[in-house]
Amino acid sequence: MSERTACWIDATAGLAGDMLMAALLDAGADQERVAAAVASLGLGVAVRVAPGRRGGFRCLRAQVSVPAGPPAHRHLDGVLGLVESAELDADARSYARRVFEVLAHAEGGVHGIDPTAVHFHEVGALDALADVVGCAAALDDLGLLSGHPVVTTSPLATGRGTVRAEHGRLPVPTPAVLGIAARAGLPLTEGDLEGERTTPTGAALVAALARPGAFPAMTVRGVGVGGGSRDPADRPNITRVVVGTVQETVRRPSGDVLVVEATIDDLDPQLWPSVLTAVRAAGAWDCWTSSITARHGRPGQVLTALCDEGLREAIVDTVFRHTTTVGVRWSSWQRATLPRRSVTVAIGPEGRRQHIGVKVSEVGDGSRTVKPELSDVESAARALDLPVRVVVDQLMTEFRRRGG
Repeated sequence: MSERTACWIDATAGLAGDMLMAALLDAGADQERVAAAVASLGLGVAVRVAPGRRGGFRCLRAQVSVPAGPPAHRHLDGVLGLVESAELDADARSYARRVFEVLAHAEGGVHGIDPTAVHFHEVGALDALADVVGCAAALDDLGLLSGHPVVTTSPLATGRGTVRAEHGRLPVPTPAVLGIAARAGLPLTEGDLEGERTTPTGAALVAALARPGAFPAMTVRGVGVGGGSRDPADRPNITRVVVGTVQETVRRPSGDVLVVEATIDDLDPQLWPSVLTAVRAAGAWDCWTSSITARHGRPGQVLTALCDEGLREAIVDTVFRHTTTVGVRWSSWQRATLPRRSVTVAIGPEGRRQHIGVKVSEVGDGSRTVKPELSDVESAARALDLPVRVVVDQLMTEFRRRGG
């Protein structure tokens, strides 16, 4: 038997980025680590955590302070560049990227434009960057981004009425929240709550993390309550998280994986790297090409992407936009996975230390596989002016010295 981290998100009163971050901190995430990650954005943004009460319930409030003045409008590349610069471990950085990619696809769908052309205004303001990076650091600290955790969410309460946005008054639920829920298969409920109760950032944070589901059968280790900015008289304005562990066998099926494919024999070979980058940005867990001999003996490629069913539409749209194919197929497969954890190993001299992510998979008979994050290795090799193979050797030596 092995132990997996588990979490249930209670969004029946609504969900926003600051509320989820506060709930995760209340559940035991390290406040200094979260604050340092937000500060590392280098934008003058800070997080202050303080106790509060909502509807008679004790909670934590995570209040984000930003510099005065209007926030800069950024495209997806600019936002992802800020995420890359933040002090986050590999899994946290990957999660933060997924959140903004989910937001970009939702906003692009609303406005009828390519996700890469979306201007991040409401969702890309400084406080939203702080919410996403802070939640990523908190989730990573709680062990909820590695080792295949079990994370489920209640239906998200949307509220009703209207909300003021940059484009004027918008109906609640907002178009972006509806788009995120449709792509990720998230359940929504209006309830009898007035106003906006789930924000696009809150919905994206859950869409990139959790599956709809009931409270998992787990041993509870921590409970967190995050309070929102409003304090209505009729109910507590809170988001709750319950963190614990579940027991299971080491090797297990982990459910369905969607395999999306297209056969292409007329695309300029120079374009394939950009195609694979775009498919990954759309949310694919992995993607690759396989060389084939197509009709009439022409050389071609089969493009294959793995993703969750909730991201099928986004992946298919991306393949059509970035390739010459006129047809895409998909099928649902079962897969078995191994528990995996991520650690960070530092190498290099003082003043030039480089932090590299390492993935460790437990096979079940006491053995394991250890794989460095290649992008981290390549970045460290450039910074240290060393060959990649030398960095890998130094990394594995340090990993073994630490006892893995």
